[in-house]
Amino acid sequence: MKEHFLTSSVQRERDILRQYEYLVLTVSRDDSLPDARRRLVEHSEYGKWELERSKLYLGGGRRFWLRRRVMQVQRTV
Repeated sequence: MKEHFLTSSVQRERDILRQYEYLVLTVSRDDSLPDARRRLVEHSEYGKWELERSKLYLGGGRRFWLRRRVMQVQRTV
C-alpha cells in the first residue's frame, strides 16, 4: 500500500484556485481490502480527508483519491 501527495505540478482543471490538496492511496491486489478500508477511515476521521474518487483496475489493484480543503491561516499579530 502506497500513499503520496499530488505535487503542485499536477493541475486539476476544476481546482484552479488550489482550494484542495490531494492524497492518493494505491492498494495492490495482494494487500487486504479491510486494511485499505481501515486506512481510509483513519484518514477521513483524523486528517479531515474526503474520498473524491476510487478506481478498480483490471489486475485487482485499487487507487483512491482523497482531498481536503487547504486551510489558509491569517496572521493576527
